Amino acid sequence: MNPMASYDALRRDSASFSRRSWLRGVGVTMALPWMESLSVWGSQDGSAKTPEAPVRLAILFAGNGFHGSEWWAKEDQGKLQLGRVLAPLQDFSDSVLFIKGLYNAEALKGNIHSSQTGNLLSGAPLTAGGEIRSGTSVDQMLAQTVGRQTKVPSLVLGCEKSNPSVHKNYSMIYSSHISWSSPTTPTPLELYPSLAFDRLFKDENHRGDQSVLDSVLEHAGDIRQQISSSDRRKFDEYLDSVRDVEQRIANAGKRGELQGWKPTLDKPDMDRPADGIPQDISEHMRLMCDILVLGFQTDTTRITTLKLNNDHSSLRFPHLGVDYMIHHLLSHSDTEDWLKVNQFFTQQMAYIARRLSQIQEGERTALDNSMIMLCSSMMTGGHDATQLPVVMVGKGGGKIHTGRVLDYKENSQRQMCRLYLSMMQKMGVEPSSFGDATSALPEV
Repeated sequence: MNPMASYDALRRDSASFSRRSWLRGVGVTMALPWMESLSVWGSQDGSAKTPEAPVRLAILFAGNGFHGSEWWAKEDQGKLQLGRVLAPLQDFSDSVLFIKGLYNAEALKGNIHSSQTGNLLSGAPLTAGGEIRSGTSVDQMLAQTVGRQTKVPSLVLGCEKSNPSVHKNYSMIYSSHISWSSPTTPTPLELYPSLAFDRLFKDENHRGDQSVLDSVLEHAGDIRQQISSSDRRKFDEYLDSVRDVEQRIANAGKRGELQGWKPTLDKPDMDRPADGIPQDISEHMRLMCDILVLGFQTDTTRITTLKLNNDHSSLRFPHLGVDYMIHHLLSHSDTEDWLKVNQFFTQQMAYIARRLSQIQEGERTALDNSMIMLCSSMMTGGHDATQLPVVMVGKGGGKIHTGRVLDYKENSQRQMCRLYLSMMQKMGVEPSSFGDATSALPEV
């Protein structure tokens, strides 16, 4: 039986959806950010404002684990102290929840990258022998319910191409995908920032001659006349951020292909397509982070999965001075260079947290109204999946008590899927079970 079948009440009401506040232009639809003087998230009959912004979920994934001795957090006199891997999050320590000891029992069966990654967000058993079968992931379970209330049910982004090969009897598709729309269907990754941007704001995924922002300027002028002076400042900042991302996407397409691929020429011998993928991995990740924030800021989507790299990744990091070894090989030794790469990944989370913390939504910020989780499918590059690295930022709409460390290492019921049940509850979805868990974590 489909555990989501009992949640018909959460299905999108088409009349309500059509009454939401949008910016519209030719071929373009943009949801508006939260504003005090305009009903953006209105009641179904359109007669009253909803007092609170919705809860959002973002899942960030970094392959191959983290530095063995520097992934830690501890409570010290009411303050959360973070190890060097997590140091970029120190400014947000009051909003951090560090969780130790959770694991996926099914991930221990193969003891290789693929068998530990393909069920990270589902806890489901994986089929070996090159066949592909996992389980529907938590983000897509939410997309089938909460996602029906937004234009884009979920956004699944990636910064490294999927690997279709087979490794030690398991498909590498498992290493390349953490989001699964069904047990046999990995959710397609959007690698191109321009197409991810189009999906949020264009009615069709096609390239147009006119920018998204230019298309809605006339309607934007009408909206400005209806809102307060303080909301106008917020509205203008939002439009500026959309323009900034558009311009950076246009520039990214001129500079090269997916990072990790080394061209034989110093520069292209033909004109590049406008909407390409940045060769600079830092710019690629930053664009994806900005698109994630825009999706949440506009309520175009409430669920985003951002796979920063694959497990068994081949990314390199020349901007860090770490270009002599691919990510996967680097993960097998706890060096200072490995620490630099780890911190680069947590910097992406800190950047998202900072952006969201600057967006005020009533009495809370967008960060307060979000759950941002960073995880990997193993604790370290040595394939240790007996416990998984998990850190969260954000208060889940005021429902999560942060600034703490939760330790489940000695708990006999330490399934990772118990955390997912807790996260689903924060978004108003309460299945009786998920994966190998039948109860949520009461402490989360």
